[in-house]
Amino acid sequence: MRAGDTNETMSAAAATAAPATAPDDWHLDLRGDGRRREEAIARLHGLLLRAARFEVSRRRASLPRLTGGDLDELAQEAADDAAMSVLRRLDDFRGESRFTTWAYKFALLEAAVKVRRRAWRDRELTLEPETWSQLEHPAPSPAATAERGALLAAIQEGIRTALTPRQRQVLVALALNGVPIDVLAERLGSNRNALYKTLHDARRRLRAHLEATGFTGGRR
Repeated sequence: MRAGDTNETMSAAAATAAPATAPDDWHLDLRGDGRRREEAIARLHGLLLRAARFEVSRRRASLPRLTGGDLDELAQEAADDAAMSVLRRLDDFRGESRFTTWAYKFALLEAAVKVRRRAWRDRELTLEPETWSQLEHPAPSPAATAERGALLAAIQEGIRTALTPRQRQVLVALALNGVPIDVLAERLGSNRNALYKTLHDARRRLRAHLEATGFTGGRR
């Protein structure tokens, strides 16, 4: 999701979650105890649930087989997890924006992750060794495409020989097959930060391989 898209989505979710005139200091009760805290948590969960439902509805096209009840269950789960994250990170709120705006992002992100995971749940991830070399070569064409064909061949060779097995898995899944990183992390028993580092290292090794074989910036 691009930064502009995120801001627009958060603004739309905010518009559906709470009136613009609603007081924004009630979150202080989340730090208290007793009934006031319970009521504040219930209010927080309600706000996050509306934001999560908004995001699930926005992404429902990726889950054509799910019914309305299934989609609402996803939103409920996202709101539950988002509420836990907000409560755990209350000290991170600095008052630089409305509390509801700060909190919405937790629901939007949780909902987006859960929709992606559900969409990929029954899909096979292409991680086996025999798939690592299946980069597409351009069809025979004029001489203008010959250099591109040579570059793709060099990339294929680099994936096969310059990367570790783990780096090949991560690069192929994320960069070539479009697997969402949170889905891959779940399947591999890893986390986003570790996979980002592995992807960074794989790209660095692949660039070094291309430079060693005469390619710089995609050119000889």
